[in-house]
Amino acid sequence: MSSRALMGAILSASLALGARATVAADDAAEISKNAEAALALLYSQVDGAKALGAKATAILVFPKVTKAGLGIGGQSGEGALIKGGKTVAYYRTSGASFGLQAGAQTYGYTMFFMNQKALDQLDKADGFEVGVGPSVVVMDEGKAKTSTTTTMKDDIYAFIFGQKGLMAGLGIQGNKISKINPK
Repeated sequence: MSSRALMGAILSASLALGARATVAADDAAEISKNAEAALALLYSQVDGAKALGAKATAILVFPKVTKAGLGIGGQSGEGALIKGGKTVAYYRTSGASFGLQAGAQTYGYTMFFMNQKALDQLDKADGFEVGVGPSVVVMDEGKAKTSTTTTMKDDIYAFIFGQKGLMAGLGIQGNKISKINPK
């Protein structure tokens, strides 16, 4: 592939993700409905997730995050913060990456905030940066099966689910979660 074609592909991927990030937020009711459906699916597929949800102070659900890149990439998705079984706020996750990477995928992820201190970090400063602040433990099905709510002592537990597509690579990436106000 020529360097001109490669630069064109990188620019196209970057513009497509940038355009998605600037589009107005989805309808609040639609975000809530999709978040509740995604959480129900997670509960039905992963042992222990429902018990963890019952102990959580709040649950942030991003039902669909789109990630794409070729050298330079990005990701974006909208979600709902659920507290006491009701949506109380809306958020956007977005990020950029750079490195050896190619492809596109969609996935969902859920963050279980286990205490008020961790939840308070979500709205501090100008968005919550994953990897900065409270400890976040990414759970897989194996870890979820061997963990109990009495052995879980971290601030936030995250589950990634519903992956579709193919994204491969090595790179540096950041992820930020910011509050939004959909209509």
